[in-house]
Amino acid sequence: MTIADKSQQTLSPRIADALGYEAPYLIEKLIKNCVVETAAEGEELFLEVKRYLVLCNLDRDRVWSMYSLRVDETWHQFILFTRQYMEFCQRFFGRYIPHSPSNAPEVESARPVEKTSFAQFCARYQEVFSEPLPDVWFDENSVTLDRRLFSRWSGPLTVHTAADTVELLNSDGDSLFAVNDVAREALEFIARTGAFYVRELPGGLHDEEKVALASTLVACKVLRAAS
Repeated sequence: MTIADKSQQTLSPRIADALGYEAPYLIEKLIKNCVVETAAEGEELFLEVKRYLVLCNLDRDRVWSMYSLRVDETWHQFILFTRQYMEFCQRFFGRYIPHSPSNAPEVESARPVEKTSFAQFCARYQEVFSEPLPDVWFDENSVTLDRRLFSRWSGPLTVHTAADTVELLNSDGDSLFAVNDVAREALEFIARTGAFYVRELPGGLHDEEKVALASTLVACKVLRAAS
């Protein structure tokens, strides 16, 4: 029994059909674009996109934030198949569900809309799907030595050292991350490298230290995990 099969057992037929919707063209693109390593990983992320859309449709008086950059990237890639995405939304929800960037201006609504927290999202997810939010939503947990990471910042990053602390700064001079000086060489590498594998981090760090540093940077939304 697949993950999707389990989630369909207690949901309405229409929602179950939405969760069972297959998009092999999307999975192929996720692999080609190095968002995932395997088809199974792509299917897992795509299931979470469908579940997120189900929650958005069920709770139209709430704003559910997108808490995973990897799930968000999968959703974005699905939307790029414009006709298929529009047909999916219309077929299962009777309306188009837009993807709004996190920095998009707020739009006034005709009715009150409740802003929600991550704790509320987790509780609602478990209520609807009868299981806790899966590990795939926590991008930092996907980080391994062989995971490729990308900077989330379009502008240049710089490193500032003060006493025993080293900081990673964005182009506006805002501090994105601070750690002790042992990671200085690794942060300098990250600042000048747009994409890299965790195993490539320099500075004499042990494998566990590389993974820990990279995981923290992903959790802080400084880096984005790919395949």
